[in-house]
Amino acid sequence: MIKVAICGALGRMGQTIGKMVDESDDLELVGGIDVKAGSTFGVEVFPSTEIEKFLEEKKPDVLVDFTIASAAVGNIRAASKHKVALVVGTTGFTPEQRSEINSMIEGNVPAVISSNFSVGVNIFWKLVREAAKRLGDYDIEVIEAHHHFKKDAPSGTANTIIDIIKQEVGDREEMYGRKGMVGERGNEIGVHVIRGGDIVGDHSVLFAGNNEVIELSHRASDRAVFAHGVLRSIRWVYGKSPAVYSMNDVLNL
Repeated sequence: MIKVAICGALGRMGQTIGKMVDESDDLELVGGIDVKAGSTFGVEVFPSTEIEKFLEEKKPDVLVDFTIASAAVGNIRAASKHKVALVVGTTGFTPEQRSEINSMIEGNVPAVISSNFSVGVNIFWKLVREAAKRLGDYDIEVIEAHHHFKKDAPSGTANTIIDIIKQEVGDREEMYGRKGMVGERGNEIGVHVIRGGDIVGDHSVLFAGNNEVIELSHRASDRAVFAHGVLRSIRWVYGKSPAVYSMNDVLNL
């Protein structure tokens, strides 16, 4: 049995992942971390200030983090210190935070870090890359939508899309929405963010040329699609050599 702990255990994703871990025959949910103490699926949730105590007492094999960037850095630091493998789905890291995370992980623990754990999204990213390779002279727009509780914008998934496009078409300015007399469209990547209701996660990329438009889209209707990828990552990362891995490694893409 792989012993699993969840940071952000009482949040939406934490609850979805916890339920699936609890129902798995080969995984054991040993506890969680959240802002406040509590319980979930019959296990104790420690306050985030006591993560060191939690790791010492519960001794998880894999720590899953779906929190916020500032909290995740501390959680990753503690897991690396205690040699606990990581699966990180938190987004919104600054370049400085990401560099710090990589330094903490390298040589210490194996970690799968991804802005999206959906198998479909990871295939979607590959399709976006292939389209960008061939449609670099088209106008490109990225549109994403999430529920009204999401704190970071654009989403981590959208930022990954933008990075992929830039790798293929070269560095371009990003235009976040448009208002007023902005003039004719230039050679930018348009980025549009929607927040509302309980939207789980919608992402689209529009390639607009003369006389034709190609649109690639992915829509998640249930957080379970992300949780399935997380569980797959937990099983994959356990026992791996210390390094930073991605979903490409997990899915062998």
